[in-house]
Parts: sequence; structure tokens; C-alpha cells
Amino acid sequence: MRCTQTLALIVVACTMMSCSAEEAHRPHDAGDSFHALLDEHWAAAVAEKIFFRTDPDAWRMDGRLTEHTAEARARREQFNEQILSKLAAIDVDELDENDRLSYRIFKYERETERDSYQQPDHLFPINSLFGYHTYFAESPATTVFLSAKDYDDYLISLADFTRYNREHIELLREAIVAGYTHHCESIANYARTIDVHIVADAESSALYVPFTRFPGNVSEDQRSSLVSKGVALINSVVVPGYQELLDFFVDEYLPACRSEVGITSVPGGDSYYQYLIRYFTTTEMLPAEIHELGVTELRRIRAEMQSIIDAVGFDGDFKDFANFLREDPRFYAKTDQELLGRAALISKTAEGELPRFFTLLPRATYKIVGDRNRGAYYKPPSGDGTDSGTYFVKIGDLQNEPLYTLESLSLHEGVPGHHLQSALAQELDLPEFRRNLNHSAFGEGWGLYSERLGKEMGFYKDPYSDFGRLTYEAWRACRLVVDTGMHAFGWSRQQAVDFMLDNTALSVAEINKEINRYITWPAQALSYKIGELKIRELRARAEAELGSSFDIRRFHDMVVGNGSLPIAVLGDMVTDWIEAEKRAL
Repeated sequence: MRCTQTLALIVVACTMMSCSAEEAHRPHDAGDSFHALLDEHWAAAVAEKIFFRTDPDAWRMDGRLTEHTAEARARREQFNEQILSKLAAIDVDELDENDRLSYRIFKYERETERDSYQQPDHLFPINSLFGYHTYFAESPATTVFLSAKDYDDYLISLADFTRYNREHIELLREAIVAGYTHHCESIANYARTIDVHIVADAESSALYVPFTRFPGNVSEDQRSSLVSKGVALINSVVVPGYQELLDFFVDEYLPACRSEVGITSVPGGDSYYQYLIRYFTTTEMLPAEIHELGVTELRRIRAEMQSIIDAVGFDGDFKDFANFLREDPRFYAKTDQELLGRAALISKTAEGELPRFFTLLPRATYKIVGDRNRGAYYKPPSGDGTDSGTYFVKIGDLQNEPLYTLESLSLHEGVPGHHLQSALAQELDLPEFRRNLNHSAFGEGWGLYSERLGKEMGFYKDPYSDFGRLTYEAWRACRLVVDTGMHAFGWSRQQAVDFMLDNTALSVAEINKEINRYITWPAQALSYKIGELKIRELRARAEAELGSSFDIRRFHDMVVGNGSLPIAVLGDMVTDWIEAEKRAL
């Protein structure tokens, strides 16, 4: 074991420091040099098991866990600077068109990564929705186990949890000293995400799930040994680790929580919030213009919502209608199975409509799974063809999962939303780093665009479902207002809650959960509406310039057929595509 780790470190060091023998044989052609640099970077990312700007929900365990010490962070920062230096030596004008695009995206990523090392991101490894410890506990349920080796790697991950956990606890201690803790009310009940994993019986742990099913090529003797080792590690390493985290959170972190809502209240908070806006929206927008954009969008959406209220003959105002939707039992499933069944029917129906809107479709499938711990979300496949994507639906809380929003939700998380876009990206003939990128404005913007596309696909025939679509859109527009309101303009938490109650049909529990999310994950929620509006704007421009020659399938193929993109790059690509379409007429 020790020899294996030593060899791995030698390989990483050789890769990251660019061994002199490799330098001596580096090709001189610009294209070859660029691809060699991409390979060098990817090899280091694989060795570190840290991929900048990827979907956090895609995290899986497979052996030794990532390092989060100051030394590891400095190592990665130094390597990124070396890559940027080598990248600058490549003449971009000598690259072909595809490589020039990859160069532009790769440079953008490395420069954003450089900026990240100057910010306190690493001091916030948890937020109100999840954290490193929840990803650790959730990973086994979606990790593929095809052989005994997969189980051996999994056991290594379990055994490494003590180190991994303590490194994150030390980061949180550093955050306390530096004044970078979360807002008190937003994490008041966060201990429940930890203590649920402190179990008396290893078989009750989420970490035990892989030992309940084995592939046929694992013998009975191997199974017995793997189960025994797994139970021992859960009991001796994992459960005590969660107890250590819980004790720290309750005794040290929670008492040090910050009283102010906005992230701008922490040291350097103004620049940090602007960095987060750039990171999540991939734009240079300022808080004031984002805030005003949200107000303008909400005004438009509310007018459309009022039209539906009038059309169904409801006697009352918007608040009355929202309360009616929250309280009428007809809008809620009676069982978890009913909710999952309805989601499955919507998703399968959407799959049948895809050929009318796309010619590029992913080979990877996805499944629908009930989850009691988090809200709805999507986890992409691994990309190697060994598993599927997963659309998780929140179960066990039916009163907060209304049926009138289920069409929007399913189109966003499944197809034509996250699954189509992210699974397709993994299958494209692109450099590895582009297949795994996850720009929030692009991915979440596409998800929100997909909700609206559902009208063209034949969904929302029921006016209440169409109102649900609009309340989801209003929800995303509200985010532009309340996120900037709290983090840039001094709004209180209650002010944000009241604004959401007045402008959406979300339940009180949902709104409180959402506000906690925005407080502890600043700027991320801005990406949905900003990305969606940009995609709609680009489509409208293409339709206007191409007229009757506009082909919706070709447009969609172009948008999702190049992997995840920064907003400015997407805009330039659409411009080039329009010109190419004109030339082909």
C-alpha cells in the first residue's frame, strides 16, 4: 500500500513539474503543443481528483480521497500558474478553428481558477443544502460497482475518511478565525445533515448500500470479506468521523456563526461577491443591473400569471390564488409512488418529443429515484458508459412537492434539460476538460430554457400546470432580486422571505429553504435566469435573421453540441452559426 502511494506521488510530481525528459521531447507544432498541454493538465487533474468547475453532484468515491490542506492548495495553484505560462507560449493563430475555441475556453478556465485562489471559497465547504460530508454519504448510491476492485477502491475511500474529514474541519476552524462563517439562522438546523449518519448499526448507514448488491463476478468468499471490512470501517472510521464533525459543528462552528445576512459583511466581501457573480454567471454584470433585471422579468411574468388566474375564473387576487394552490389537496400526490409515477410519465413523454427539436441525442440513459434527504436534482452519468444519469425526486414530504410544478421540474432535470445537455457533452468528440465542464449559467440556463420549451413540446395543457411553470420562472426571477438584495443592498432575511411569498406560489417551507440556500451559496442562484435569458435572446436573434430558414433542431444542436460554454463564448458561436446558415442558403 505504501509503495503504491509513493509511486502515485512520483507520477503526480513528474506530471505537475513537467519532467525534463518530457520537456526535451515536447512537440513544437502549435496544435501538438496545445494538445500535449491539455493532456498534461488532465493527467494532473485525474491524479489530484479535483476538476475545476465540474458539477459537484457528479462527485464519486474511488480510492484515496482528495487533499484539502494548505500545501495541497498551494501545489494546485503553482501548477495552474505553470499551465498558464505554457499556454501563453502557444501561438493561438496557428491553431485550427476547433483548437482555437478550446484554447479560449481553457484559458478562461485557468484564469478563473487563478482568481479562485485569491478568494475564500475553500473556507465554505458546506452550505445549507449540502457539504463535503453529504456528498461522501450520497456517493455510494450512484457509484458503479462492477468488480471486486471497485469494492477495494471503495474501502480505501472509507478508510481515508478520517483524514478527509479532519482536513475539512481544519478549514472550517480557519474560517472561524478569519470571520468566514455562515449566517446563524441559515444553518440553525444543519446538524441534522450530520447526525443522520451517526448510526448504531452499520447496515443502517447509507455507506453500507454497496454491500447489499454484488455483481456476479464477485465470489461468495470475496463478498463475505468485503462486507466484513465495510462494516468494520463504517463502525470504526465513518461513524466516529461524523460524530467528530457533529461535535465540532455544535461546539465550535455554530457558536461562531455570523449575525449579518450578506456575504459582503465578511472581510473583502464586496470583491468576493463580485467574483462569485462572475464565476456563476460567466458575465461581468453588476449587482444593481442584476437586481433591476429581476424586477423587470418579474413584472412580465406576473402579468402572464394574472392572465391564467383570470382565465380559470378564480375569484381573488394573486395571493389568494397562491394560497389556494398551496392548500387544495387535488394538487398533491397521495403517495410517494404516485409522485414518482407521474414524474416518470412526464419524462417518458418528453423523450418521445425530442426528435422534433434535436438531431443530436445522448446515448446515455437516466433513471428516476426518490430521495428523502434533498430536493429534486440531477446527477450525471460517469461518462464511461458504466452507469446512467439520475433524476432525484424529493419524496416523504408530499405537501411541499406540488403536482402543478412537476412538468417544469421534470423537463428541467431530465430531458430536454440537464440529462440531455450534460450526458451529450460527455459523448462529444471534445478535449476531456470540455466534456466535464459545468458553467452554471449555461447548464442551469439551459434547464430553465427547457422548462419553457415544454410549451412547444405539448406540455402545460392544464392551466394550473402552466401557472406552475410560470411560478418556477417567477421563482428564478425573484432570485435575481433577493440574492442581490441580501448580499449587496442590505436586505434582511425576512424581507427576502416576504418578497418570495408575495411573488411565487412556493410553499412557506420551500421559501425558507430557498432563502437559506441563497444566503449560504451566494450568486449561484443568479445563473438560472441570466443563462436562460441569454439563450432565449440568441434564439430570437437567429429566428429574426434567418426567418423561414431557421431550423430549431439545428439551433439546439449547436447550443448543446459544444459542451458547457461561458456566456460570451456561446454568444460568439451563435453569431458564427447564423452567418454560416446564411451562406448555406
